[in-house]
Amino acid sequence: MLIFGNFFTFMGFQMLIPIMPPHIQDIGASGVEIGLVTTLFSLGAVFMRPFIGFLLEFRTRKPLVLIGILSLFVITIFYPLTQIVFVFLLIRLFHGLAWGWATTSNGTAAVDNVPPKRLGEGMGYYGLSATIGMVIAPSLGIFLYNHYNFRVTNTVSVILCAIAIILLSISKYRSPDNVKNVKREELKFSFFGSLIDKTSWYQALVTLMATFGYGTVTTFIVIFATARGIHQIYLFYLFNAIVATFSRPLTGRLFDRKGPKTIILICAFLAFAALWVLSFATSNIFIIISGILFGAGYGSLLPTLQAWILSQTKPERRGVANGMYYSAIDLGIGLSGLVFGVVSQFVGISTIFKISSFFFILVMILTIFYRKRHVGKSIKVQRSRRTGA
Repeated sequence: MLIFGNFFTFMGFQMLIPIMPPHIQDIGASGVEIGLVTTLFSLGAVFMRPFIGFLLEFRTRKPLVLIGILSLFVITIFYPLTQIVFVFLLIRLFHGLAWGWATTSNGTAAVDNVPPKRLGEGMGYYGLSATIGMVIAPSLGIFLYNHYNFRVTNTVSVILCAIAIILLSISKYRSPDNVKNVKREELKFSFFGSLIDKTSWYQALVTLMATFGYGTVTTFIVIFATARGIHQIYLFYLFNAIVATFSRPLTGRLFDRKGPKTIILICAFLAFAALWVLSFATSNIFIIISGILFGAGYGSLLPTLQAWILSQTKPERRGVANGMYYSAIDLGIGLSGLVFGVVSQFVGISTIFKISSFFFILVMILTIFYRKRHVGKSIKVQRSRRTGA
């Protein structure tokens, strides 16, 4: 139920992303204000996550999950009710706050339901709900917006959020004993202490580098395809989703048996290769090959990184660690779009794909460096704890 509930949560949210810029432009937004649509949302999400991460240290999961999805539901209703740019951007900021709350609480509830020895496999399944939602929803949003209008598209988004509310309401939740037994008075809130988990900050840095490499795809792939005369760009997302769907359970099991190093190295290299194939694309066959490589690479890389982060974290700190993980994704993609948006004024988009691909090489280097110094000992300790040694 958590997986399906999260799927509809991502569907309701992701279908609005590609139509926000043209809609706010239609109501009179300037170029800067159009850029603020993404910036304010990301800032809101990153700002909220330390607070929800702190609450997850001592609160049971279900109320926090339901508050998150109900907030998304209510805020989404307000979008069509204003034609004032400032108010629209304010709603967007509140939407980011709600998104930061919902993704962190949902992800923490999921990991609490997964047996520790199957953490990689379980989070691989859970991550599919986000991946498939992110692939299907933008196409659905663009179709509805082009054939109807923003209000109809927004209404469908609200309906999908309502379905998510129902599914998440009937889900079963578990909270770690350390969370149920701790008292609020025993904990002291620190914004930065709840923004960054000291035991897994390095893994979050690796995640930031990976999403920085991916940010160029979300920002430029449609523009690139149009310039190259490739009209079936949806094939990239389609094959990406198909391959990710079949590869994630396999890589999840491999993580549980062998740890993160091998998977991250292979997945990062495949993502690197996918961006180079994409940079040379002149027809659908290149797009399909790139989508396959990216689905096998990046599609399995993110849940592996999330499982790696959570495997280093105490159960009561999983909310903080999850928040840090999602914040790394938001910052990586957001900063990538900003930085390479400036770079795009000087080089072609194909060159941008090639440059950004080297962030996946950096992911490989960081993983090797960390493993030699820390990870082997950490995983052995965790395995001994699981077996009672």
